[in-house]
Amino acid sequence: MKPNELLTPEELKPISERAARILDELDRLLLGQHEAHRLLLIGILSRGHVLLEGLPGVGKTALVKALGALLSLDFKRIQFTPDLLPSDILGCNILQSTPDGEKKMFFQPGAIFTNILLADEINRASPKTQSAMLEAMQEHAVTLLGETRPLPEPFFVLASQNPIELEGTYPIPEAQLDRFLFKVAIKSVNSDVLARIIADRRRGETPPVSFVVNRTELSELFGAMEQIYLSAPVADYMARLVAAAHPGTAESLPEITQFVAFGASPRAAIALSESARAAALLAGRPTVGFEDVKSVAPAVLNHRLILNYQARLEKISSFDLVDMLLSKVDPAGVELPKGVKIFAGSKNS
Repeated sequence: MKPNELLTPEELKPISERAARILDELDRLLLGQHEAHRLLLIGILSRGHVLLEGLPGVGKTALVKALGALLSLDFKRIQFTPDLLPSDILGCNILQSTPDGEKKMFFQPGAIFTNILLADEINRASPKTQSAMLEAMQEHAVTLLGETRPLPEPFFVLASQNPIELEGTYPIPEAQLDRFLFKVAIKSVNSDVLARIIADRRRGETPPVSFVVNRTELSELFGAMEQIYLSAPVADYMARLVAAAHPGTAESLPEITQFVAFGASPRAAIALSESARAAALLAGRPTVGFEDVKSVAPAVLNHRLILNYQARLEKISSFDLVDMLLSKVDPAGVELPKGVKIFAGSKNS
């Protein structure tokens, strides 16, 4: 495969099948969370960070640990607590004696020097400690005492959090929220899935993985992402989606922006483009369609729209506003005759 060349169906098929196999394995390891698994895999293919939110016991930590076992990458976990310090995450300089008796400062790397970092219950640490990861999440590097050290590549922060209403939690700073590609809601499962868990998972233990994706195979997945084609009309649709929910822009929609204090940043448009490419790859398509954008837009935008008091008063959530965006913003950007629909792509296209 050559850079910037469109993938042929023959070239794309084994790669998309590999991605689908990873998704199937996640579905086998953790029952009843297919959409969360799909979004998490899309986040990995997009080289982005993912925030998982849900009540305790719904499988957030188990999901990240299962993904870590599937990928042949270094994996570390930090349990975030109120007394956690930035140095516990980033590392610190320690004064030690050299063999010749001199005293020198040596850097002791923190847990962040890994490929996959599980930031477990990230909102139980103080905002000061949470914000220690800002540089690492954006620039994949850590600067301490004037020296910048690069992190291993690829680098992912996969964080879990409990809903903010629970006791003992702190809000994640907006600047850090914006660095997460996705915020994914992990929901409770129905009684049929619970019955399977009770019958097959003694003590709630996750079964071992049946295969592992090596680094070469993972690099091929990342390489294929570079060749998924994004057309100008689809890119324009993404830009109009972001601008429509941004107060003060020419494209803003008053019925949406009346509930928004601050709209999404340009990073949201970039996140839409990368994750839509990954959704197309997972579906086995070499080009991004409008439906790929719609499938990832809620996870990309829900944590980036800062709602105002009126939204809270009327109990309107960011997910409600994203649904409104998708229904109001026309993919083609033109007024079509009534009853005419835009072709948005399918798994067989």
